[in-house]
Amino acid sequence: MNRDGGRWDQSVVLPNRGIRRATRNELRAVAELLAQAFLYGPVADWLVPGNPQARLTIYRNYFTMWIGDALRRGTVEVNEDLTCAAVWYPPEADGGHPADYDSWLALVAGPHLERFAQLDRAMAAAHPRQEHEYLAFLAVHPNRQRLGQGTRMLAHRHAGLDQIQRGAYLEASNERNRDLYLRHGYEVTGEIRLPGGPSLWPMWRRPAPRKQHQRR
Repeated sequence: MNRDGGRWDQSVVLPNRGIRRATRNELRAVAELLAQAFLYGPVADWLVPGNPQARLTIYRNYFTMWIGDALRRGTVEVNEDLTCAAVWYPPEADGGHPADYDSWLALVAGPHLERFAQLDRAMAAAHPRQEHEYLAFLAVHPNRQRLGQGTRMLAHRHAGLDQIQRGAYLEASNERNRDLYLRHGYEVTGEIRLPGGPSLWPMWRRPAPRKQHQRR
């Protein structure tokens, strides 16, 4: 395996130039990107209903917490102009939460805490146990969507997963995203129904078979 401290050796995985790891100095910028990218949608409307500005404030703090954790325990990949980001967790870190997560979540979510907790419980119940890489978030800035940036980011990571024959797992939060992931080799493994709210779709990607060199 080409790993270093739970992270990929990027010298092995370079199918898309311009994709790199985020730095700690970019934590706030990446958190802002995720807050903007996830601000609207069925799950967002259910988590913090009614007031997009209040939701944006919560999301900025929520994603700051998660990106800070992912920079320590996972991998945050971004493109050159920070308009697309993918947050991955390796097998040894997958399934956990940031340090002091419950306290932070109560502070961040305020009166919406129970909705966030319900989301966490529902996703945890569906999470697979076999070894895999977990795509926690894939975000494209609203002004740059439908330009293929998410596709390039996925292809970049999948190339590394295929090299070491490791599966990937994610939860699609709407039908459009679900269809995108289906085109990239993921399969729907079930449905996560939020209480009185929308559904998410757990999805699994099997690594592509290694290419066999033909004998001449």
